[in-house]
Amino acid sequence: MPVEIEAKLKVESLEAVRERLQAVEAVFVRDVTERNLQYDSADGRLRRGDSVLRIRSLEVHRGAALPATLTYKGPRLPGRVKHRTEIELAVPDAESATGLLEALGYVRLCLLEKRRETWQLESCHVELDELPYLGSFVEIEGPDEASITRVQQRLGLSDRPHIPQGYIALLHQHCQSHGLPFAEITFARAAEHTGTRSEP
Repeated sequence: MPVEIEAKLKVESLEAVRERLQAVEAVFVRDVTERNLQYDSADGRLRRGDSVLRIRSLEVHRGAALPATLTYKGPRLPGRVKHRTEIELAVPDAESATGLLEALGYVRLCLLEKRRETWQLESCHVELDELPYLGSFVEIEGPDEASITRVQQRLGLSDRPHIPQGYIALLHQHCQSHGLPFAEITFARAAEHTGTRSEP
Protein backbone atom coordinates (compact mmCIF):
# COMPACT_ATOMS: atom_id res chain seq x y z
CA MET A 1 0.00 0.00 0.00
CA PRO A 2 1.41 3.46 -0.89
CA VAL A 3 2.98 5.43 1.97
CA GLU A 4 3.29 9.22 2.04
CA ILE A 5 6.62 10.36 3.50
CA GLU A 6 6.99 14.09 4.14
CA ALA A 7 8.27 16.82 6.42
CA LYS A 8 6.24 19.95 7.21
CA LEU A 9 8.15 23.10 8.24
CA LYS A 10 6.85 26.52 9.35
CA VAL A 11 8.56 29.50 7.72
CA GLU A 12 8.13 33.26 8.07
CA SER A 13 8.16 33.87 4.32
CA LEU A 14 8.14 31.74 1.19
CA GLU A 15 10.17 34.18 -0.89
CA ALA A 16 13.54 33.17 0.59
CA VAL A 17 12.73 29.49 0.03
CA ARG A 18 11.68 30.22 -3.57
CA GLU A 19 14.96 32.06 -4.19
CA ARG A 20 16.91 29.13 -2.75
CA LEU A 21 15.01 26.68 -4.97
CA GLN A 22 15.96 28.75 -7.99
CA ALA A 23 19.58 28.94 -6.84
CA VAL A 24 19.91 25.13 -6.59
CA GLU A 25 18.17 24.77 -9.98
CA ALA A 26 15.01 23.09 -8.76
CA VAL A 27 12.33 22.67 -11.43
CA PHE A 28 9.08 24.63 -11.13
CA VAL A 29 6.03 22.37 -11.56
CA ARG A 30 2.83 24.35 -10.91
CA ASP A 31 1.10 27.07 -8.92
CA VAL A 32 -2.47 26.41 -7.74
CA THR A 33 -5.23 27.30 -5.34
CA GLU A 34 -6.67 24.17 -3.74
CA ARG A 35 -10.21 23.61 -2.53
CA ASN A 36 -10.15 20.77 0.01
CA LEU A 37 -13.33 19.20 1.36
CA GLN A 38 -12.69 17.14 4.49
CA TYR A 39 -15.09 14.32 5.38
CA ASP A 40 -15.61 12.00 8.32
CA SER A 41 -17.98 9.23 9.31
CA ALA A 42 -21.06 10.39 11.21
CA ASP A 43 -19.58 9.11 14.48
CA GLY A 44 -16.21 10.87 13.95
CA ARG A 45 -14.32 7.59 13.65
CA LEU A 46 -11.81 8.76 11.01
CA ARG A 47 -10.72 11.87 12.87
CA ARG A 48 -10.44 10.02 16.19
CA GLY A 49 -8.29 7.45 14.43
CA ASP A 50 -5.94 10.11 12.97
CA SER A 51 -7.20 9.39 9.45
CA VAL A 52 -8.21 11.73 6.63
CA LEU A 53 -10.83 11.48 3.88
CA ARG A 54 -10.59 14.38 1.44
CA ILE A 55 -11.81 15.64 -1.93
CA ARG A 56 -9.43 18.11 -3.58
CA SER A 57 -9.98 20.26 -6.66
CA LEU A 58 -7.50 22.72 -8.12
CA GLU A 59 -7.54 26.11 -9.80
CA VAL A 60 -4.26 26.05 -11.73
CA HIS A 61 -2.57 29.45 -12.21
CA ARG A 62 0.65 28.16 -13.83
CA GLY A 63 1.62 24.68 -14.96
CA ALA A 64 -0.28 21.66 -16.23
CA ALA A 65 -3.84 21.00 -15.10
CA LEU A 66 -4.64 18.14 -12.71
CA PRO A 67 -7.91 16.28 -12.07
CA ALA A 68 -9.84 16.39 -8.83
CA THR A 69 -8.79 13.67 -6.37
CA LEU A 70 -10.37 11.56 -3.66
CA THR A 71 -7.80 10.74 -0.97
CA TYR A 72 -7.62 8.57 2.14
CA LYS A 73 -4.72 8.97 4.57
CA GLY A 74 -4.22 6.54 7.44
CA PRO A 75 -2.79 7.15 10.91
CA ARG A 76 0.75 8.50 11.19
CA LEU A 77 3.46 5.88 11.56
CA PRO A 78 6.59 6.23 13.76
CA GLY A 79 9.55 8.15 12.36
CA ARG A 80 11.33 11.50 12.39
CA VAL A 81 9.43 12.55 9.27
CA LYS A 82 5.74 11.88 8.79
CA HIS A 83 4.85 8.46 7.33
CA ARG A 84 1.26 7.47 6.63
CA THR A 85 -0.66 5.24 4.26
CA GLU A 86 -2.10 7.24 1.36
CA ILE A 87 -4.59 6.05 -1.25
CA GLU A 88 -5.47 8.61 -3.91
CA LEU A 89 -7.81 8.34 -6.89
CA ALA A 90 -8.45 10.79 -9.71
CA VAL A 91 -12.19 11.53 -10.02
CA PRO A 92 -14.15 13.11 -12.91
CA ASP A 93 -15.05 16.11 -10.78
CA ALA A 94 -15.34 17.09 -7.13
CA GLU A 95 -19.13 17.25 -7.28
CA SER A 96 -19.38 13.57 -8.29
CA ALA A 97 -17.03 12.54 -5.47
CA THR A 98 -19.00 14.65 -2.99
CA GLY A 99 -22.21 12.93 -4.02
CA LEU A 100 -20.61 9.51 -3.59
CA LEU A 101 -19.29 10.19 -0.07
CA GLU A 102 -22.52 11.74 1.12
CA ALA A 103 -24.54 8.84 -0.34
CA LEU A 104 -22.32 6.51 1.72
CA GLY A 105 -23.14 8.45 4.90
CA TYR A 106 -20.00 10.55 5.29
CA VAL A 107 -20.42 14.11 6.53
CA ARG A 108 -18.41 17.20 5.62
CA LEU A 109 -16.22 18.60 8.38
CA CYS A 110 -14.87 21.66 6.62
CA LEU A 111 -13.81 23.41 3.45
CA LEU A 112 -10.16 24.50 3.38
CA GLU A 113 -8.54 26.73 0.78
CA LYS A 114 -4.78 26.57 0.30
CA ARG A 115 -2.34 28.23 -2.08
CA ARG A 116 0.40 25.84 -3.19
CA GLU A 117 3.46 26.21 -5.40
CA THR A 118 5.18 22.95 -6.32
CA TRP A 119 8.84 22.42 -7.23
CA GLN A 120 10.90 19.31 -7.98
CA LEU A 121 14.34 18.99 -6.37
CA GLU A 122 16.20 15.72 -6.72
CA SER A 123 13.66 12.98 -5.98
CA CYS A 124 11.46 15.21 -3.80
CA HIS A 125 8.50 17.48 -4.32
CA VAL A 126 8.86 20.77 -2.43
CA GLU A 127 5.54 22.48 -1.75
CA LEU A 128 5.37 26.16 -0.81
CA ASP A 129 2.05 26.47 1.03
CA GLU A 130 0.06 29.45 2.25
CA LEU A 131 -2.98 28.92 4.46
CA PRO A 132 -5.65 31.17 5.95
CA TYR A 133 -4.82 32.18 9.54
CA LEU A 134 -1.69 29.96 9.75
CA GLY A 135 0.62 31.61 7.22
CA SER A 136 3.48 29.97 5.31
CA PHE A 137 4.80 26.41 5.33
CA VAL A 138 7.15 24.21 3.32
CA GLU A 139 6.37 20.54 2.77
CA ILE A 140 9.05 18.20 1.41
CA GLU A 141 7.73 14.88 0.16
CA GLY A 142 10.07 12.16 -1.08
CA PRO A 143 10.75 8.45 -1.40
CA ASP A 144 12.52 8.12 1.96
CA GLU A 145 13.68 10.03 5.03
CA ALA A 146 17.27 10.43 3.78
CA SER A 147 16.12 12.17 0.57
CA ILE A 148 13.90 14.55 2.50
CA THR A 149 16.68 15.39 4.98
CA ARG A 150 19.12 16.10 2.13
CA VAL A 151 16.69 18.46 0.38
CA GLN A 152 15.91 20.20 3.66
CA GLN A 153 19.64 20.83 4.10
CA ARG A 154 20.05 22.11 0.54
CA LEU A 155 17.27 24.60 1.14
CA GLY A 156 18.91 25.90 4.32
CA LEU A 157 16.03 24.67 6.47
CA SER A 158 17.87 22.17 8.67
CA ASP A 159 17.17 24.21 11.79
CA ARG A 160 13.39 24.11 11.26
CA PRO A 161 11.54 21.64 13.47
CA HIS A 162 9.19 19.17 11.81
CA ILE A 163 5.50 19.76 12.48
CA PRO A 164 3.71 16.42 12.91
CA GLN A 165 0.12 17.71 12.72
CA GLY A 166 -1.80 18.05 9.47
CA TYR A 167 -3.18 21.40 8.37
CA ILE A 168 -6.73 20.48 9.38
CA ALA A 169 -5.63 19.70 12.95
CA LEU A 170 -3.62 22.95 13.15
CA LEU A 171 -6.55 24.98 11.84
CA HIS A 172 -9.01 23.29 14.18
CA GLN A 173 -6.80 24.23 17.13
CA HIS A 174 -6.47 27.80 15.88
CA CYS A 175 -10.21 28.23 15.32
CA GLN A 176 -11.06 26.78 18.72
CA SER A 177 -8.58 29.00 20.55
CA HIS A 178 -9.73 32.16 18.72
CA GLY A 179 -13.46 31.47 18.67
CA LEU A 180 -13.60 31.24 14.87
CA PRO A 181 -15.92 29.09 12.74
CA PHE A 182 -14.28 25.92 11.45
CA ALA A 183 -16.71 24.84 8.72
CA GLU A 184 -15.36 27.15 5.99
CA ILE A 185 -11.71 28.20 6.10
CA THR A 186 -11.03 30.43 3.12
CA PHE A 187 -8.76 33.38 2.43
CA ALA A 188 -11.79 35.67 2.12
CA ARG A 189 -13.13 34.57 5.52
CA ALA A 190 -9.70 34.97 7.11
CA ALA A 191 -9.43 38.47 5.66
CA GLU A 192 -12.80 39.36 7.20
CA HIS A 193 -11.72 38.16 10.63
CA THR A 194 -8.24 39.70 10.57
CA GLY A 195 -9.10 42.91 8.74
CA THR A 196 -6.62 42.23 5.94
CA ARG A 197 -7.19 42.08 2.20
CA SER A 198 -7.41 38.65 0.55
CA GLU A 199 -5.21 38.36 -2.55
CA PRO A 200 -6.62 36.47 -5.54
